[in-house]
Amino acid sequence: MAVIVAVAAPPAVLTACVQEGDFGRRAPSAWNGLVDSTGSLAAEMRGEAAPFPYTDDERTLRDRAWRYLMPAAGRDAFTDVLANLTRSRVLPPNWRADDDTAYHETLVAESFRSPVSRYRRLGEDASADARLMPAFAATAARVRDADSLRLRGLPSLRTLNDTVVRDAALRVAENRCLVAWVRLETAARVARYRYALSHLLVEIPDAAEAVSAERSIVFLDGRRSLLDPLLARDAEARCGLLTPEGAPMAGPLVRKG
Repeated sequence: MAVIVAVAAPPAVLTACVQEGDFGRRAPSAWNGLVDSTGSLAAEMRGEAAPFPYTDDERTLRDRAWRYLMPAAGRDAFTDVLANLTRSRVLPPNWRADDDTAYHETLVAESFRSPVSRYRRLGEDASADARLMPAFAATAARVRDADSLRLRGLPSLRTLNDTVVRDAALRVAENRCLVAWVRLETAARVARYRYALSHLLVEIPDAAEAVSAERSIVFLDGRRSLLDPLLARDAEARCGLLTPEGAPMAGPLVRKG
């Protein structure tokens, strides 16, 4: 990941570069604990992880990121497991295809008492994403402030060796790239919701339901801006989540079917 390579530098270079269950969380389980541990090891082998223990806010940030990094559509166990592995950094985050059609396909495949209920499900999903964004952004801001304090303290601590300095830089990069990943995934969700809405208008036209669903999507799209003050404009590209041209990194390593 580009930003991690950039910050894994000697202290002088690092100091010069310093810039800045519930609630949508995953349910605690032995599986998730094992995956999280494996993810840390796998990411460290790729040069992405710092062995420091997570602070309370860093753990909360990862819990709240869960909703946005898991697939918005469907209950497909295979896809969910792969997304879980991605979230935990066993796989690099760019393995997953950016497919705007998946949410719509799952939505129309589900059984509803009334066809127009699909509009309501769409609106509920978008609204739930939007309502949880302020809490995620507030946690991300606290983590950013703590990381700034962490980096400001490095030059004054003469007892720190290069390994500790590197680990501190990697943890800051990990935190920032997690927020960038959520911002990118939220934009992808907005695109998937809009794709689904445009197709529902053709398949089961209903003006009133469409307007309500569109308001929910606009609500989510507006809430994305809460993350902008926390990140550089090109953070996603620096973190290796986008190509230099701004497109999502191509090609999943694992493809269903």
